[in-house]
Amino acid sequence: MVVKRTTSSDLLWESLDMKGKKWFESTISLFDFSAISTTNQETSDYLQKLLKNAVRLNSEFLSQWNGFKIETQLEFPLDWGLGSSSTLTFLVAEWAEVNPLLLYFKNEDGSGYDVACAFADGPVEYINSPDEVSYTEVDFNPKFKDNLFFVHLGKKQSTAQGIKDYLKAVKNKATLVKAITKITEEIRSVTNLKDFEALLSKHEDLIASHTGFSKVKEQLFSDYSGVVKSLGAWGGDFVLATSDKGDDATKEYFTGKGYPTVLKYKDIIL
Repeated sequence: MVVKRTTSSDLLWESLDMKGKKWFESTISLFDFSAISTTNQETSDYLQKLLKNAVRLNSEFLSQWNGFKIETQLEFPLDWGLGSSSTLTFLVAEWAEVNPLLLYFKNEDGSGYDVACAFADGPVEYINSPDEVSYTEVDFNPKFKDNLFFVHLGKKQSTAQGIKDYLKAVKNKATLVKAITKITEEIRSVTNLKDFEALLSKHEDLIASHTGFSKVKEQLFSDYSGVVKSLGAWGGDFVLATSDKGDDATKEYFTGKGYPTVLKYKDIIL
């Protein structure tokens, strides 16, 4: 994100895709944060809410008698998701000199883990409980990482809607959280693919049993030999797939199912 001061009294926001093509533009009044013009009202509304909440956390933010031109650019295709909104929250928080997690919680109802990932330098273990919100950097560099793939499902999932669906559907949350925490602790120390797959399957079973959501493997890849796990909001942009069949055979399977974007672990993970 690039921020430039202007002589205008408004804020001009331009968003570019990974090829430098403009996909969103809006002029926002710094007086009341209303959209003077916009190419997408929903995106503009989200920006206005984000900026207003940043000002609530830091009253000096945007108080100068000048305007700004903001330019953001994605580093991946627009429909991939990959935490674009959480990264935006972090960048605006940096600009406003406020805590990114506090800004997120003013704007969203989720856990905030994706914002923590936006400013982390590597893998993290994130805790959001009634007693604390914290994250710890962890060492996760499994020997079986060449057996892990990320498959794009070709549909942009609304994280906010996914969170609403989860909160509405989840049952026995305390029991679920305790069980998921145990799985997380075990995954940190797992040393082989078979045990890792067992934990992923257990995780999927737990979420399905506590929410009633259908598992993605049952929906789309019932004949697949490895494990397929939903990521982020269930039904979201990418899934994690395990495979001991090699790169070519794995990509051939998913391409044959109509999902040609298959990324290796080392191509996408820091």
